[in-house]
Amino acid sequence: MSAHLALRSGNPALGADTFTRVPPLPRVESETMTIGGTVNKTAMSLVVLFTAAMYVWGRAASGDVPTFLIWGGILGGLVVALVTAFKQTWAPITTPLYAALEGLALGGISFFFEQAYPGIVAQAVFLTFGTLAALLLAYRSGLIKATENFKLGVFAATGGIGLVYLANFVLGIFGMSIPLVHSSGMFGILFSVFVVVIAALNLVLDFDFIEEGAERGAPKYMEWYGAFGLLVTLIWLYLEILRLLAKLQSRD
Repeated sequence: MSAHLALRSGNPALGADTFTRVPPLPRVESETMTIGGTVNKTAMSLVVLFTAAMYVWGRAASGDVPTFLIWGGILGGLVVALVTAFKQTWAPITTPLYAALEGLALGGISFFFEQAYPGIVAQAVFLTFGTLAALLLAYRSGLIKATENFKLGVFAATGGIGLVYLANFVLGIFGMSIPLVHSSGMFGILFSVFVVVIAALNLVLDFDFIEEGAERGAPKYMEWYGAFGLLVTLIWLYLEILRLLAKLQSRD
């Protein structure tokens, strides 16, 4: 596999060889992936996610915290994400399901953050979609270009963050943790800022991936897969912004 393909996207859901693994179909304009179609699928998925999140939030606010739904969303979302990554043809079904499951999880997680730091969820949502809009504008205007060096840097940084979180998870089993991940000190905050920046820059790689799919005339179901990839990055970005804001507010 060439270096160009290997660095196509830092998002594991939008892997380097995704389009080479897509079954070839006759190129018919109405049956191929488009940017507009992907945007529509992403919007529909976000509606599903918000609906599920508000349901869990509402139950939690009334005193009935649906713990089984929250954990079901976390674990189920992980399973569905893995299935979608390996079976792109299932994306029209698995992407809305993934959105619903992640909505259940985010509804509970967001509620707990809001209880600890009132107002934090609205700030995180605003910053997440503000970042999405700003980076999309910068990408479309050419201010940010997904060059090979850019992709290499984001891919390497994303992998490094993944290793840090994996190590923190393993240490957690033994009652230990990496201070940078949870600390609200200067270095802990700087680490969270770095992670937020890298998560945001992954959006640029996602835009580039979707644009390439449309240019190649990928099958129509890849619109759902592109929406899935964007959801993965947006959820990661939102959670990291929540973590950063919580660290900042805990210092007050």
